[in-house]
Amino acid sequence: MQTVRIALGERGYDIHIGAALLGQPQLIAGVLPHPRAAIVSNATVAPLYLEPLREALHAARVDVVPVVLPDGEAHKNWNTLQLVFDALLANRCDRQTTVIALGGGVVGDIAGFAAATYQRGIPFIQIPTTLLAQVDSSVGGKTGINHPLGKNMIGAFHQPLVVIADIDTLRTLPDRELRAGIAEVIKHGAIRDAALFGWLEDNMAALLARDPVALAHVVRRSVEIKSDVVARDERETGSRALLNFGHTFGHAIETAMGYGEWLHGEAVAAGMVMAGDLSCRLGKLDSEGRDRLRALVQRAGLPVSLPPGLEPDRIRALMNVDKKAKAGRIRLILLESLGSSTIVADTPEDALQATLTAAAPR
Repeated sequence: MQTVRIALGERGYDIHIGAALLGQPQLIAGVLPHPRAAIVSNATVAPLYLEPLREALHAARVDVVPVVLPDGEAHKNWNTLQLVFDALLANRCDRQTTVIALGGGVVGDIAGFAAATYQRGIPFIQIPTTLLAQVDSSVGGKTGINHPLGKNMIGAFHQPLVVIADIDTLRTLPDRELRAGIAEVIKHGAIRDAALFGWLEDNMAALLARDPVALAHVVRRSVEIKSDVVARDERETGSRALLNFGHTFGHAIETAMGYGEWLHGEAVAAGMVMAGDLSCRLGKLDSEGRDRLRALVQRAGLPVSLPPGLEPDRIRALMNVDKKAKAGRIRLILLESLGSSTIVADTPEDALQATLTAAAPR
């Protein structure tokens, strides 16, 4: 097991990375304020991992309330959030009960938001079971749900007590979900770590083959990168926005298509390619860097253009609904080189339109 510490003072916590961690209940029981927990999972993950986790916690004398939600981004909404509240109230869960998120990013976001708001805040633990959640969404305390007009527009910051990334859970991950997680790893290399980006170029085949050493490496390095950024800017008032590279384009794609048609990582992948193209048009990134980014995304089996039938003007309009916008102006994350990124306000409209037009399928 490897451990990365996220340094947030009294809200700091450990992120444990390794194999067979679900069979080590002390990692959870050791941080619980009270031996009672509600495990929130979904209809896909629960049959695989909920019962083994519940048995392990029972052996550690922890009382468990299971909560199983429908699966998919389409269910990341108020109605599903209400199911968590219903279960917590029906089982008389109090402020000492800890919510444990067992699943991917959708489960983590919903369970975390429930924990942030139930009785004005209760403890929370993340057990991410997808690559995307392990390398990104489980770290940093962002929780929330989608709105029909914008992704992740309703939520709260609520840091977990601990994050447990069990690499073994990635064995049951569908190939499409694995590739979606790789998109966020590519993002970390592109914005902050040229060495990681180069490693991905050399080792993409091993990663797609689920080599455990390769998986552990990208999870740890991604967590290190994100933890450092979050420790400097917990509530995204400045540099944490860099972690949203490709996301303004990507969130617009998800909203336009209807949540769940493309996976989050797929939309972000296309968004990164567009952001790389725009960076080049504005003279910030050279053409070699732009082309390497596109090639790596393509080698991961991820989209590099807009979905068929989705008009660039529709994407442009939806980009106005973005959490990074200030005073009605879009702020985009662009690359200065592979491994170096910057926040850009007031992007020239002609360049943005040219990027969107070029991203339309031919």
